[in-house]
Amino acid sequence: MAEHTIKQFDLELDDLKSRVLLMGGIVEQQMRMAMQGLYGADINLLSSVEQGDSRLDEAELQLDLVCNQLIAKRQPTAIDLRVVIGVQKTGLELEKAGNKALKIARIARSLHEKHPLFTPTVELRHMSEDALDMLRRALDAFARADSMAATDVLQADDLVDSEYRSITRQLITFMMEDPRTISQALEIMGMAKAIERVADHARAIAENVIYIASGLNVRHSNVDDIRIRLSSEQTPSN
Repeated sequence: MAEHTIKQFDLELDDLKSRVLLMGGIVEQQMRMAMQGLYGADINLLSSVEQGDSRLDEAELQLDLVCNQLIAKRQPTAIDLRVVIGVQKTGLELEKAGNKALKIARIARSLHEKHPLFTPTVELRHMSEDALDMLRRALDAFARADSMAATDVLQADDLVDSEYRSITRQLITFMMEDPRTISQALEIMGMAKAIERVADHARAIAENVIYIASGLNVRHSNVDDIRIRLSSEQTPSN
């Protein structure tokens, strides 16, 4: 490609990345509003999460459209094609993560409307912060195309999984001790699962980063194997 065309293409790729980071900011805001509404019994805030979900949906649709147009116009190859494909996949993961925030908000609003004095019987905020931390770190690795930083995000997923299992055990105990708590406990379990899935989406984004930066498909691989593969890719041959 001519030099001016290459520069324009670079600008278009930067625009794609900016769109992804903007979507990440929306997801974080949606999650924080959902959790604040849950613990603050703020029906209006929870309703605003539902209203804001369409903004994220539209951003994902536009991102997908721009990616497809870019592929058709530029016909990128090698790493440039990986960037565009990785951006598309990352946008979809962020849209799905936003759906989990919406699920939390809807369950929380229903619980507060049915039970004005409702308060969660288990602590969900810590797991939510850990999931959001994973998301922020995955997007930071995306912005820098940093495979090793993305691998650290994969490692963090184990912590969120462990927290989810602990919360599930607590809720099962409550249900066994008092069957009257079953309905609410199942709703709370649904919110906990949604938070755990946000972490899963952050993990998928981190896997996309590794694919973009190194070309390695690391889905279904454990973290130690990924580190070894990345190290071998970065070690110069004699």
